[in-house]
Amino acid sequence: MSIKIKIERNIAEKSIKNYVLFCDENFKIHGLDKLSLANQSSVINKTIINNKQKDETFLSFNINPNQKIILVKLKNSSSSLENEEIGAKYYNFIKKNSIFNSTFFENNIIKASSKKSDFTDEFFHGIQLRSYEFNKYKSKRKSDFFVISILSKNKLINLKKNNKFDSLIQGIALTKDLVSEPGNILHPDEYAKRILQLKKIGLKITVLDEKKLKKLGMNALLGVGQGSIRGSYLVTMEWKGIRSNKKPIAFVGKGVCFDTGGISLKPAKFMEDMTYDMAGSAVVVGLMKNLALRKAKINAVGVVGLVENMPGGNAQRPGDIVKSYSGKTIEVLNTDAEGRLVLADALTYTEKKFKPQFIVDLATLTGAIIVSLGSEYAGLFSNNEKLTKQIFDAGEKVGEKVWRMPLHKNYDKLMNSNNADMQNINYTGGAGSTTAAQFLQRFILNKTPWAHLDIAGMAFSKYGGALNSGGATGFGVRLLNQLVEDNYE
Repeated sequence: MSIKIKIERNIAEKSIKNYVLFCDENFKIHGLDKLSLANQSSVINKTIINNKQKDETFLSFNINPNQKIILVKLKNSSSSLENEEIGAKYYNFIKKNSIFNSTFFENNIIKASSKKSDFTDEFFHGIQLRSYEFNKYKSKRKSDFFVISILSKNKLINLKKNNKFDSLIQGIALTKDLVSEPGNILHPDEYAKRILQLKKIGLKITVLDEKKLKKLGMNALLGVGQGSIRGSYLVTMEWKGIRSNKKPIAFVGKGVCFDTGGISLKPAKFMEDMTYDMAGSAVVVGLMKNLALRKAKINAVGVVGLVENMPGGNAQRPGDIVKSYSGKTIEVLNTDAEGRLVLADALTYTEKKFKPQFIVDLATLTGAIIVSLGSEYAGLFSNNEKLTKQIFDAGEKVGEKVWRMPLHKNYDKLMNSNNADMQNINYTGGAGSTTAAQFLQRFILNKTPWAHLDIAGMAFSKYGGALNSGGATGFGVRLLNQLVEDNYE
């Protein structure tokens, strides 16, 4: 459903079918005596009295045969996240009741929300987050659209685009679009081309193809993609938001565009979900677009490894040994533990090339994290207490929650190999997410502060959440944007 928000100054009251009013927890409608509905106040107040015992956020009723009121009850004190969730619930309400596809907001919205100046933006941001749909490939798309009109007689009131929220919406939408694309469309070749389009918003894009990757010695990443007819790539996105030579912050994403498991083939059931195995990279791409659009006062770099893991005649075999970009050798015991191979080269390259203040990587890395945390928290692994706290706090603020999981040198023995420096899977069983993170940590060579987010349970939802419809969630863009806002700008 498309959303259009506008201000109306000269509109006949009788032409308005659906009014929206905001009230506080005591059902008091602030500012009503100054509004165009003042002559209906007795009807409204009577209806409120009759419905006060209902514990509902939204109350709709007729004030005459041709006009309805939608009453939105707000908490007297609420966080930004709660304001966004109210907006998302409002979208659910009007979608369920299609007669409200055009609604007019009386300009009492601020007065009813403890005079919080940014409530309006947060409320409408929640609507936009919840209204995302991916219907690109439906031959008969719904033509529904939702018009929000803010009534105002004050000529000084303008509906200015809030760059913070607009850029965030665009970044999240890009992430969701990328994750939602089928594997036959968004293969690594196409993905690299789409990232190149971000040059026009000020990002410096560098694409390293197979020839360049071979020259650099990124054999861990290349090994994953060698069974596919598609290319393999490492793509970097640089944003220079401050002129100083201050070290950038870095974000790294796993971009396995489709994961069959390779020779260690996955079961057929639910394999179609493996189009989402590039969600970590999509978060990085969406985040970088957001930072560029809002002209973030930070130097940042995004790095994504793009591959397709296929069981072709040239595919990597279980038992193969590859030499990574770091110089460390890896025995590939299971070709379905491929994401960590892609990230191994990407992490070392990011650390050596950009010498960042910190690195955060994101990946749909293990099914084990879903066993541990379900679809409520992403797994957080880190070598740095400060960065851990910053990420945790940012997640709590925006509702993208993380839970810290352990790293310890004793887990290393589970990943040691008799034939190489390490193996890519723990065959003794247990601690699947931790041993994967422990593997990744070996490719942080210079003790750079680093955090790994295993988002396997968070990148996609069949049922949707408070701020997301079902499908791709965009989890991570809001979290990392908040991390940047709160600590590095």
